[in-house]
Amino acid sequence: MTSLHERPAVGAVGEAIPHEGAALHVTGTALYTDDLGVKLSNLLHAWPLQAQHAHAKIVTLDSTPALKIPGVVRVLTAADVPGVNDSGVKHDEPLFPSEVMFYGQAVCWVLADTEDAARLGAEAVVVEYKPLAAVLTLQEAVEQESFQGSRPTMRRGDVQAGLAQAAHVFSGDFEFGGQEHFYLETNAALAYTDESGQMFIQSSTQHPSETQEIVAHVLGLPSSAVTVQCLRMGGGFGGKEMQPHGFAAVAALGATLTGRPVRLRLNRTQDLTMTGKRHPYLARWTVGFDDAGKVLALQAEVYSDGGWSLDLSEPVMARTLCHIDNAYFIPHVEVRGTVCRTNKTSQTAFRGFGGPQGMLMTEDILSRCAPKLGLEPEELRRRNFYQAGQTTPYGQPVKDADRIQSIWDALVTRSDYAARQTEVAAFNASSPHRKRGLAVTSVKFGISFNFTSYNQAGALVHVYKDGSVLINHGGTEMGQGLHTKMLQVAATALGVPLSAVRLAPTRTDKVPNTSATAASSGADLNGGAIQNACHQIRGRLSSVAAGRLGVHPDDVRFEAGRVFAIGHPENGLDFAALVLHAYMERTQLWAAGFYRTPGLHWDREAMQGEPFKYFAYGASVSEVEVDGFSGGYTLRRVDILHDVGDSLSPLIDLGQIEGGFVQGAGWLTLEDLRWDSSQGPNRGRLATQSASTYKLPSFGEMPEIFRVGLLERATETGVVYGSKAVGEPPIMLAISVREALRAAVGAFGPAGRSVELASPATPEAVFWALQEARQAQTVAADD
Repeated sequence: MTSLHERPAVGAVGEAIPHEGAALHVTGTALYTDDLGVKLSNLLHAWPLQAQHAHAKIVTLDSTPALKIPGVVRVLTAADVPGVNDSGVKHDEPLFPSEVMFYGQAVCWVLADTEDAARLGAEAVVVEYKPLAAVLTLQEAVEQESFQGSRPTMRRGDVQAGLAQAAHVFSGDFEFGGQEHFYLETNAALAYTDESGQMFIQSSTQHPSETQEIVAHVLGLPSSAVTVQCLRMGGGFGGKEMQPHGFAAVAALGATLTGRPVRLRLNRTQDLTMTGKRHPYLARWTVGFDDAGKVLALQAEVYSDGGWSLDLSEPVMARTLCHIDNAYFIPHVEVRGTVCRTNKTSQTAFRGFGGPQGMLMTEDILSRCAPKLGLEPEELRRRNFYQAGQTTPYGQPVKDADRIQSIWDALVTRSDYAARQTEVAAFNASSPHRKRGLAVTSVKFGISFNFTSYNQAGALVHVYKDGSVLINHGGTEMGQGLHTKMLQVAATALGVPLSAVRLAPTRTDKVPNTSATAASSGADLNGGAIQNACHQIRGRLSSVAAGRLGVHPDDVRFEAGRVFAIGHPENGLDFAALVLHAYMERTQLWAAGFYRTPGLHWDREAMQGEPFKYFAYGASVSEVEVDGFSGGYTLRRVDILHDVGDSLSPLIDLGQIEGGFVQGAGWLTLEDLRWDSSQGPNRGRLATQSASTYKLPSFGEMPEIFRVGLLERATETGVVYGSKAVGEPPIMLAISVREALRAAVGAFGPAGRSVELASPATPEAVFWALQEARQAQTVAADD
C-alpha cells in the first residue's frame, strides 16, 4: 500500500470491536492518575486556599497558623517558585497570584500528610484582601471595553454593497451560555523526583508535552529533566488541554521542595469553581437576503467571555469565525471577533473549540428569518447549501460540497420527514396544551488545528523477537477510543492479528513534542505516525521475506499473521518466524514514525488560507414534544446520518456520534451556568457548582428512538485508511433539538411568526417563549 488512505483486503481497521479499555472501565479495575499514588510512601496531599472575592489585591498572606496544624508540612507560595511563576502559555496566568482575578482562585497550596490536614491548614492561612471592581457579564465587558487579545476580522466581498442589494435586511442579537465539561475524573496530578533527579509526573492531561513545558519553566529546569505520563483520563472534552498544567506544576513544586511525592486531586466543587468552561457568546448581526431566500451578506460583531486570562480564547474565536458559515455559502461577509476579559474562570477549549458557537449563531439567524421570508426553516437552509466549486469566507474550497445535499436528502428520506411533518401538524391541531416540533439541520466542520504547527505527530513501534508488537504514540486516551483505533491501525499496517499488538501509556520521554489530543485530530495525526513507523518496519521485513520466498520485496504480502508471496498464501511463513529470521540477520525491528498534515496554510492576521485538511459533514432530524403548562419537553426521536469517511472502528464512531449529540443537546437545552452577578458579598461566585444545581443530560433526556447511520462509500483520500474525524462534529448535530423546540413553541402561536428562543433552551426558557407565542396568538385572534 503506497497511499495513506488505501486499505488491504484483510485487516483490523473497519472491524466493529469494543473499546480497548471497556472491560477495565466497567469492572472498576482501570487505573487513573489518582489511583497511582497509593503505593508511594510518604505521600503528601495538596489543598488550595480559594479566594472569596471576584477581584481583589492580596495585601498580606500569613501561612504561619497553617504550619501549626498537625500533619501540615509546607505552604506553597510565590516565594517558593525557582523558575517562572506562571502556568499559562501566554504568560498571563500567575501560578500564585498577587491579585485575585476570579472567585475561587487558589492563592496558595497547603501540603500535608493527609487530605484533611491539608484542608484544615488551608483554612488556617490568614489572607488580607483589598476588594476591587469586578466585571461579571458579557454586557458589562462590552460596555466597559474590557477586552483582551487580538480582534480578528474575517472578510469576503463587500458587505455593505451586499446589504444594499438585498431585498430583505434583518438585524438582531443573540447571547448564549457556556458549558461545564463535567468529566467523570476531576483534574489530578501526582509528582515525584526519581533517583536520578528527574521530575516524573502522572497527569490527567490532554497535552502531556505542554504540561512538561509548563512544569519545567516553573521549576527552572530544561524539558529533558521532566517526564509526564498520561495513563488514561476519565473524560476531557478539551477541559484538560490547558488547565492541568498549573495543577501538575504545583504538585511538582511541592515534590521538589519536600523531597516527597505529592498528590493533587480536585474534588468536584473545586474543579467546577477553579477550571474554565465553554465560552459564552454575544452576537450582534445584520443579514441580507434576496427574494429567493439566498443569503447575500452577513455582518456581525461577535464577543466571547474569555474569563480572567487568554488561555485558548484567541484560537477558539478564530474557529468561531471560520465556522460561522456552517454549511451555507455567504457571498459577502464581515465578522469581527472580540475576546472579553471578565472576573470568572479562564474559559478554555471545549469539544468543538468555538465552532459550535459560530454555527449556532447562523442557525439561529436562519430560523428567526425564515418566517419573515415566508419560508419553512428547512427550505431556507436547503436553498443556501454550499455547491461544488464554492469557497468559504476564508478562501478554502469546500471539498465534496455535494455531500451536504446528499446527506440531507438521504436523511430526510430515511427519517420519513415529510410524513412526520403531516403527523406533527395533525397532533398540534388537536392538542391545545401539548405541541410537537420537528426540525432538520446540517453540519460542516473543518478538521485540523487552526494553528498549523500543531498538525504533526510521532509514534514509536517495537517488534520483538517473538513477533509481538508494542506501540507508543503521542495521543492521549480520554474514553474516546483513540487507543482502540491505533491498535487497529498498527495491526493492519503490519498484517498481524489485533491480539499481537499492545499499547504503552503516553509519555513525553517516548514520543516528544507532541500536540494536544484535540481538534478531532487524534486518529488522523497519530494514526498517520503509527502507519509510517509500521511501514518502515514492514519494508525491512519484506526484504528479509523476499530472500526466503524467492520473490521481489514488492510482491511480499502480510496478512493475518502470515507472510507470503502474492498469489501463494499456502507457501508463506508465520510473522513471528520471519521476525526471528530478521533479527538473526541484524535487521532493525523498531521505528520512530512521524506524520505532518500536508497542504495546510493559514494567515492568522488576514484570516485567510486553507487551515483544514477536510470537512466532516452530517445532518440530524429531531422531534420533540413540549408541555404547555411547564415548558418541560421530551425528545421523542432522533435520526442522524454522519460522514466519518471509511470508519477505522465503527462501534467506536457510533458511540462518539451518540455521545457527542447528547453532550450538544445538554449544552443547548439543559446546562445553565450561573454566576452571582449581584453587588453582594458573593459577587462572582459560581452558583452552579455541583450536580444538584447544574443540570446534566441523563438517560431521561435520551430520545425514545435514536437512529444513527454512517455515510457509506465515503473514503477520504490523504487520511489514514480513508477515515475522517468523529470527535467534535457530532456536537453540532444537536442543533436540530433546539430548532425542534423552536418549532414546537411556534405551534402555540400564530403561523408565520418568528420565534426567539434562549440558549440554553431550558424548560423555563421554553415556557417563557411559548407564553409569548400564546400572547401573540391572542392578539392575532382579537385582530
